[in-house]
Amino acid sequence: MAQPTAWDHPEPLAVETAPVPEYGSGSLADLLPTLAAGMGVPGTTAAIPELTPADRACVFLIDGLGWEQLKAHPEDAPFLTSLLGSSRGGTGRPITAGYPATTAVSLASVGTGLPPGAHGLPGYTVRNPATGELMNQLRWQPYTEPGAWQPYPTVFQLAHEAGVHAAQVSSPTFENTPLTKVALSGGTFLGRLTGEDRMDLAAEQLAVGDRALVYTYYAELDGAGHRYGVDSDTWRGQLMCVDRLVQRLAEQLPPRSALYVTADHGMVDIPFDEQHRIDFDEDWELRAGVALLGGEGRARHVYALPGAENDVLTCWREVLGEQFWVASRDEAIAAGWFGPRIDDRVYARIGDVVAAARDDVLLIASQREPKESAMVANHGSMTPAEQFVPLLEVRS
Repeated sequence: MAQPTAWDHPEPLAVETAPVPEYGSGSLADLLPTLAAGMGVPGTTAAIPELTPADRACVFLIDGLGWEQLKAHPEDAPFLTSLLGSSRGGTGRPITAGYPATTAVSLASVGTGLPPGAHGLPGYTVRNPATGELMNQLRWQPYTEPGAWQPYPTVFQLAHEAGVHAAQVSSPTFENTPLTKVALSGGTFLGRLTGEDRMDLAAEQLAVGDRALVYTYYAELDGAGHRYGVDSDTWRGQLMCVDRLVQRLAEQLPPRSALYVTADHGMVDIPFDEQHRIDFDEDWELRAGVALLGGEGRARHVYALPGAENDVLTCWREVLGEQFWVASRDEAIAAGWFGPRIDDRVYARIGDVVAAARDDVLLIASQREPKESAMVANHGSMTPAEQFVPLLEVRS
């Protein structure tokens, strides 16, 4: 039998072919600075050129409402569908979430107005260089001092200091979480349990000042997607609920207001079979030389044992390179995956190897991450289904 040669391995995906988010002109990190700049807040810049300033602005972030998923379900979201042409300042185009397209990263990008390489939350789980442990940045476990992990002021803080009425209207559960502190603090936090109450209160808060910046949030659509998939009856029911909530808020806007409906990421349903779900815990090749596996199934941070970095990169490219963009840390940084700059404190949080899924495939870890590995819909990578999010607009 002929011995295998290098030619037997298909060429891996080139790092530079990954569709990098529109940092600086059309990403989630650019939204609040653009709105605040329109209100004259010092230290902010209008980065999304398509948006027109408003004295009062409300951002309603719907967790998991990707652009492609919304467009695929017009009958379940008639009001949102009617607003598609208003997206991104009337261009009818989406914006991008940022990499990785996952909640903790995106919320930090929204609130700080900075890309992941600057705010320092570059993944679902990442290595803490000070301890060598994996840190879950959504649940903030193990606990790390929030101000040291993310030291920049939020846009809400800048707005409040400039005399703009700043408010967040969300579930009371989130009021004192570390993620809220580093990403969304500043101004007034108002907790309300029901979506209807949040919509009513958000409208009231817009009217409190001549200049107002209000943020509100809805999480249940994302949960339905993870548990049942983005084409399930449960997910569709949540989309119907979201549609009614947006309309409820839009109909109560006070004068001189702009409502922006956006999301932190889209989602992709992944079939439950070995072809689509590769199990790191069962694959000795992928485990070789790996000290820690971070990130999530479609956006992995891989931390190698000292001296094994190149071997791990080579192996991951050979095993996964047809389905994932696989890059070294420096290659991913140079390609702009995490934004135009990487702060020194953030550099070692990024994996020695970074793997982003292109195909409908998931790199699970059934033993280390049993709950995450059981999710139907997933997200994190740079595909349109995950990256593109709406920026729908209603003005009064």
